[in-house]
Amino acid sequence: MEFPEPLLEARLIRRYKRFLADVRFADGSVTTVHTPNTGSMLGCQEPGSRVWLRRCANPRRKYPLSWELVEVQGSVLVGLNTALPPRLVHEGIDRGVVSELQDYGRVRREVPYGLERSRVDLLLDGGIADRDCYVEVKNVTAAVEAGIGLFPDAVSVRASKHLRELMEIARGGRRAVIFFVVQRGDVDELRPADQIDPEYGRTLRAARDTGVELIAYRARITPASVDLDRRLPVVCP
Repeated sequence: MEFPEPLLEARLIRRYKRFLADVRFADGSVTTVHTPNTGSMLGCQEPGSRVWLRRCANPRRKYPLSWELVEVQGSVLVGLNTALPPRLVHEGIDRGVVSELQDYGRVRREVPYGLERSRVDLLLDGGIADRDCYVEVKNVTAAVEAGIGLFPDAVSVRASKHLRELMEIARGGRRAVIFFVVQRGDVDELRPADQIDPEYGRTLRAARDTGVELIAYRARITPASVDLDRRLPVVCP
């Protein structure tokens, strides 16, 4: 996925109120931007970090700039926009990059399902596949050990709920997938963040044992584009 226009580079002053951040441009001007990430953004919100901003198309937006990327550890770009991963997975399916989710004739977004009134990120059906496939997509930005990505980066009741919904799908004989999009290039494997949200770790292992498929792909990120690159192992110690 290419960004429709060049991103704007700035330096982070601070992030606050979850959805807001102040940044400073090279000319010294300061502005407030929207932060499209509700998590803790562990390790991704250090003051002074280089950040890249996208200008939103909606002229009615109170904050016309949205924070897309941050540079961590001196050279690693991290994608922060939690709305982007479902689109990346959809594009990866269309391009044949996500080999595990081929043979379907249609991909639908945000379809209501489940006992807890959720909306699945992607529902794949039709084609030559023998059963529908429900795909929940999660964005991964945290990596506190060399080469190891972690999810979630904060306690997430909602993420555990999605796993329970997928478990019911698997028990009903349909295909269920939790798909982690790792938006940083220094990660080689993904693990549940048991020390941050032990309930999620327990639920993820239960989901795996119930038949929910655990898939993780790393994204290749530049200030011009973001694309799924290669599959990573999901390790549950």
